[in-house]
Amino acid sequence: MRGEPTPIKRALISVWDKTGLDGFAAALVERGVKIVSSGGTARALRDADVPVTEVESVTGAPEMLGGRVKTLHPNIHGGILAVRTNPEHAADLERAGIEPFDLVVSTLYPFTEAVAKPDATDDEIVEMIDIGGVTLTRAAAKNHSDVLVVTDPGQYGAVIDAIDAEGTIPYEMRKAFARRAFAVTAAYDAAISAWMQRDDDLPETLDFSLERRAVLRYGENPHQKGALYLDASSRSWLDGMVQHGGKELSFNNIWDAEAAWRLAAEFEENAAVIVKHAIPCGVAESTTVADAYRLAFECDETSAFGGVVALNATVDAAAAAALAEIFLEVVVAPGYTDDALELLAAKKNLRALEVKGRWEPAGFDMKRISGGFVVQDFDTVSVEDWRVAGAVEPTLEQWADVKFAWKTIAHVRSNAIVLAKGRQAVGIGSGQQSRVDAAEIATRKAAGRAVGGVAASDAFFPFRDGIDAVAAAGVTAVVAPSGSIRDDEIVAAADELAIALVFTSERHFRH
Repeated sequence: MRGEPTPIKRALISVWDKTGLDGFAAALVERGVKIVSSGGTARALRDADVPVTEVESVTGAPEMLGGRVKTLHPNIHGGILAVRTNPEHAADLERAGIEPFDLVVSTLYPFTEAVAKPDATDDEIVEMIDIGGVTLTRAAAKNHSDVLVVTDPGQYGAVIDAIDAEGTIPYEMRKAFARRAFAVTAAYDAAISAWMQRDDDLPETLDFSLERRAVLRYGENPHQKGALYLDASSRSWLDGMVQHGGKELSFNNIWDAEAAWRLAAEFEENAAVIVKHAIPCGVAESTTVADAYRLAFECDETSAFGGVVALNATVDAAAAAALAEIFLEVVVAPGYTDDALELLAAKKNLRALEVKGRWEPAGFDMKRISGGFVVQDFDTVSVEDWRVAGAVEPTLEQWADVKFAWKTIAHVRSNAIVLAKGRQAVGIGSGQQSRVDAAEIATRKAAGRAVGGVAASDAFFPFRDGIDAVAAAGVTAVVAPSGSIRDDEIVAAADELAIALVFTSERHFRH
């Protein structure tokens, strides 16, 4: 009967990852299991004094094509795919003299690791495309009514425990392991497909597999379910992340931390970014991490409360002391000194995240829509191809500030205006339907601190009212994209106001 508990009498083991293999195979043998294996797996088992039958003695055919063909044979796959309760299948096995397998253990060639090697050739990568292992895995997973498929050394202990407890493998376990096996092969094929299309700007298909890393307390709101999924074949700043202190991360914590860490990666010098609802409310560069944070905090002290902070350098005691002055949800940094962690530990609800690498784009930038995605490559910030459009030439200090403001504005929701002075954001207006409204919000938040500073606009000024609005904040230089049919009017307005106007070749809308 399908779904009955399966006793393990015969196992096929063919693995690349030999972690824990010796102990697992020996434990199976101790429990009366006969092991069939091939190639390097068989050699590893023999070296460990584990009794093993070679695949070629089962198939009657030696390995060929340099090991490309080993297990692709009816004597192997017939023993895996036969449904035990099907009389026709049973007759076929008896007629061919095929003995069934109850357990298949298969770990695949490390394709993604091969792709990640900078010096790997295409031929070397192609050789890491597993055929036999994938076929074994899918066959065993398909026939999980009778066969247990194991795809990860982390599952070995559960298998032995089940055998010891019941002498058999329950159907629920076989089904769960099969579900995992299909996820493994789906992710594997997705990684291969992505590599094959790696040179296409917009591939014909986008293939990726997401693995659930954590179930979150809820989504953006308490009535929504939420979880963290990551693409195992791609890079993420969350890979290898270590959390110091605080409760588990929430949906909003992760989204805000992503936004903050992404902006922090724009800066080479010590920088601090404070984010609220995925929008920067404070950004600054300075000579020390502590000073950068204090300057970022000054931009909008009210909004900073309960925010997420990203720092692009190691947090020392001085920076930690400043961070501890108000309530913050999350701090992200590449490292912390011991005394800094001690200070931050006193804030019991603060999560200090230690990450190993800078934020880097991976894959495509995608936004979910009904039934699919709109897809683009990631926006990158350039300070090239700029030109002074008006009569006033920016000073060296103004050049430094407009570059700082331009890097910042690319991460602010549109329509957006950033006011900055001394590489410190002093006013940020974001998410407005009118550019003038964004300028007025930024001016109000700056509260006079933008006098003598600069303004950045994420897109061109369609009318001169926009440049008049930032001029009201007291700025003496403006950076914005060109492209308006009234660019000449904007240039004339800048000259009239004695403002240095720099035109860029790109805009940075952010929806």
